[in-house]
Amino acid sequence: MHDKDSPIAAIIDYGMGNLFSVKHACLSVGLKGVLTSSEEKIRSADAVILPGVGAFPDAMNALRDLGLSSVLREIAGMEKPFLAICLGMQLLMSKSMEFGCHEGLDIIKGEVKHFGNPVDQLGGRLKVPEIGWNRIYKSAHKENSDMWSETLLDGLEGGEYMYFVHSFYADPQEKDIVLSESQYGNIRFCSSLRYKNIFACQFHPERSALSGLKIYKNFALSTRRSKGDRYREDPGSAIRTA
Repeated sequence: MHDKDSPIAAIIDYGMGNLFSVKHACLSVGLKGVLTSSEEKIRSADAVILPGVGAFPDAMNALRDLGLSSVLREIAGMEKPFLAICLGMQLLMSKSMEFGCHEGLDIIKGEVKHFGNPVDQLGGRLKVPEIGWNRIYKSAHKENSDMWSETLLDGLEGGEYMYFVHSFYADPQEKDIVLSESQYGNIRFCSSLRYKNIFACQFHPERSALSGLKIYKNFALSTRRSKGDRYREDPGSAIRTA
């Protein structure tokens, strides 16, 4: 539960997100989640969350109509913690192939791709969208076994289950930013990444039980750290706050 001194997380409200679940998750880890489409409130917040459920072109049109594209690019160039979830992660990319080719925020160079026709080990076709629990594994693009240390995945193990709902996935050009990968049939895809002040994930941490809540706890800790507050460190996390 938050109090008047709790860090404020601006949850971007552009009509296409699982907003109240995200707000509740923030509340449970001591963040004050504020639903907003105000540039002023986004800039003044201690952290920013870009959720998203739905179609990429509709989401980009909504962000442009609300005048939020530029402020999100601005936040991406700051040290303020920035969490992007599901469609929110995809919007960070240069372009998406959903319903044609559409420009994204171009904060992270890369493309949003469709699953196509994924098949299981026996050659059977899997349903698209992927809906349900799937595992996240440490990125094969990095040799460091501690790659999750001091990220929002700190304290989690490779193979943790997270909850997914998606037909498309982000494919960043720069593979070094990939933190975790997941497998859906014969398709291996980026399920989370870290780029500068951004943590983005294809899964929904607010719907992923205790493992997802751990991500929100780490997000709260990183927000307090960036805010300059000296909180006692949570013994369950290696993210330093002081």
